[in-house]
Amino acid sequence: MKKFRLAVIGKDVSKSSSPAMHSFIAKKLGADISYDNISVPPEEFSSRAEGFFKEYDGFNVTIPFKLEMIPFLDGLEGDAKAFGAVNTVVSATRKGYNTDGLGFMLMLQNSGVRTEGKTVLLLGAGGAGRSAAKKLKQAGADVTVYDKNVASATALAKEDGLRAVESIEQRPYDIIINATGVGMHKTEGISPVGEEIISQCKTAVDLIYVPPKSAFLQIAERLGKKIVNGMSMLFYQAYFAECIYLGIQPESAAAASLFEEYKKLF
Repeated sequence: MKKFRLAVIGKDVSKSSSPAMHSFIAKKLGADISYDNISVPPEEFSSRAEGFFKEYDGFNVTIPFKLEMIPFLDGLEGDAKAFGAVNTVVSATRKGYNTDGLGFMLMLQNSGVRTEGKTVLLLGAGGAGRSAAKKLKQAGADVTVYDKNVASATALAKEDGLRAVESIEQRPYDIIINATGVGMHKTEGISPVGEEIISQCKTAVDLIYVPPKSAFLQIAERLGKKIVNGMSMLFYQAYFAECIYLGIQPESAAAASLFEEYKKLF
């Protein structure tokens, strides 16, 4: 059996959970892999990029290199074309993929959150927000985008035929999604919106997975709302990436079963 050499590449991935997650998934899919964390100072990325193709069979790309990797590729596949960003690269073909949107939608699906015809307030028009917005639009949701950077929200809305707002309206939404990053690291304990907004929704989804229950989700849970945190999205995007590396057809039910097994390890 061939041993696949894989890695995650980002500005600082020293504490990334990707090695454990990808190794678990690959083993369950019957593959033998090694998986490295490669932290690269942004100023060194261009000079080191070619080396990754030689050293690894494939690699995952994270902040801030999801766009910077594209000039080194021979082509983009699937969502990578629509998003203009990659998170998964196959070295042999020099093709780039993006599994973030697939992971996001499978998280919602396996959490019992329906999106077709639903009203969604999406907080954040950055990388995570962009991928979420595009997949929600494709799934038939009615999406309103808010970002403190009004220009970012407006550009995303114009690009995908969505609605951008300069301030959040206090009105009912089926789903509110936090794609801002507010609630983690230095902003832990802070919610991107207050109780008066959260009280208007039915489901609160936070793409943050550390802490497991952000302030945003704590408020929503106290108000009796359905809550979803981003850990399964992280797992599912890794699952889709491994399927690409190994040439395996992904299966939603199999991914859900693997995630339930993975959670028990921690």
